[in-house]
Order: sequence, then C-alpha cells, then structure tokens
Amino acid sequence: MMKRVLITGKNSYIGQSFMKKAIYNGMRVDAISVRDESWRDIDFSKYTAIFHVAAVVHQKEKKNTLEIYRKVNRDLPFEIAKKAKAEGVSQFVFMSSIAIFGKTGAIGKAEVIDGETSINPNTLYGKTKAEAEAKIQSLSGNGFNITILRPPMVYGKNAPGNYGKLSKFALKLPVLPNIKNQRSMIFIENLSEFVYQIIDQKIDGIYCPQNLELVDTNQMIRIIREVHGKKTIILPFGLFAVKVVSIFTGKIDKIYGGLIIKNQASSIKYNLNETLQTSIIKSEF
Repeated sequence: MMKRVLITGKNSYIGQSFMKKAIYNGMRVDAISVRDESWRDIDFSKYTAIFHVAAVVHQKEKKNTLEIYRKVNRDLPFEIAKKAKAEGVSQFVFMSSIAIFGKTGAIGKAEVIDGETSINPNTLYGKTKAEAEAKIQSLSGNGFNITILRPPMVYGKNAPGNYGKLSKFALKLPVLPNIKNQRSMIFIENLSEFVYQIIDQKIDGIYCPQNLELVDTNQMIRIIREVHGKKTIILPFGLFAVKVVSIFTGKIDKIYGGLIIKNQASSIKYNLNETLQTSIIKSEF
C-alpha cells in the first residue's frame, strides 16, 4: 500500500526537501499551510503519517513574543497531533531541535550531547520545542506512533539560518586562525533521506540525525572557498587570539565552538553518507 504523507508547514525548507525525496521514491505527499485555522477542516484520515515542520525560530523580543512562540511551536503541533490521532493517522513526525539541550558549542572544548544529556533550553525557541515534545509524547499509544527529530545545524542550497551566514563569511575571509574543532551538522539531503526512512519503515522514538562526518569549521570554509576558486591561508595564531576576539564580538563561539552529538543519541543505522565535499558543492551551486 502506497504511503500518503501530509506536511504541515507548506513553505518549510526541510518540508520542501523531504517532499521532493518522498515523491521521487513513490510516496504520495501533500503540504498545507497552518498559518490559519483552515487545517482543522482537512480530513486527516486519508494519511498514514503527518510530518510537522511549521515553527517560529527567530523573533525580535516584544511583549507578546513568548505567547507567539508557545502558540506556534507548542500548542499548534499538539493540536494537529491530537486531530491526527483522533482521525486514525498512525504516525506523527515532529521536527524539534537540539536547541532543547541549551548547548551552542564552546571554543577549545567540545560540548557533547549523548543519551544522558538533560533537556535544559535557554532560548524561547528551545523552551517551546521542549514543551511541545512533552505534550505530543503524551498522545503516544493505541496505534499512534510518535517520532521526534532533534537535528543539529542543517545546511544545503538556499538553507536559511547559520549556513548562509557562514558561506558569506567564508567568501570574504581569505585568512583563517589555526583552530581545529568538530561540530555535528546534517546536509539537507541526508536529513530528507532520514525522514523518508523513518516514515517508510514506520519507526518511532527520538533521534538526533547527523552526517556521518563531524565537521571542522576551517575545513568547511576551505571547501566553500575552493569550490568558488578561492585560496585560503591558515595563520599561525589560534585559540588564544580567537578567544580574545570573542570577548568583544560574542559571535566566534557560533563559528568555532565544538558541539558533538554522540552516536547513541544519533542515527547510525541509516546510510547518511553524502560526503562533506560533495554536500558543500551541492550547497553552493
């Protein structure tokens, strides 16, 4: 029987990528906007799985900011999941984030996320994602399977967020400090393949999907520059100088901080093997 999937979050970068992958592999996929209440009128009973990707990520702080985050990131997915269960959908896949752990990476010493890492969010995005996870998991059972995904930084062609900033930074900076770090990341095509496998095999549980390769920031920057025909120079100064700069800018940790997801919290059973070199080429062109 052909699986039929509904994506809630029509304009999502991740949702659109998964849709291409799933349709190519023979699934029937629909995508809807959930910006208004019209989703409540849709018949969910014809779907085998719901993939929820709609979210508020970055909002300027206002009086009602917390209310907006809770409405979109916590209450909306819970209400959609409740409707899905009531109408006989067998699987609900929720796109969460490693932001629920409150770790961003530190220069000189990698922060690690593993099976024992506690949930300790420090942003409204992370807090409301964690609250959503708890509410959605309460619906599990009686034939309703819950799958929660907590990916690290997602990169790919036209990816929103940090990768685009890193790419622009890389093309403007011909010289780099001599720093080695490691970060868990995931290429958008790898993530789409992972979601496809989760739904195709009806796998529930909590996963932190990532590339098989950990990423060294300088390595990624060198590859980005290389595919654009630019050379890169590594200067002898390293950790101390960068830490001094970070005191004044507060941005260096996001570039050179180490943040690693250990395998027991990850997805070692799937063949997420698009190489870093190939994934960067696909991301840049």
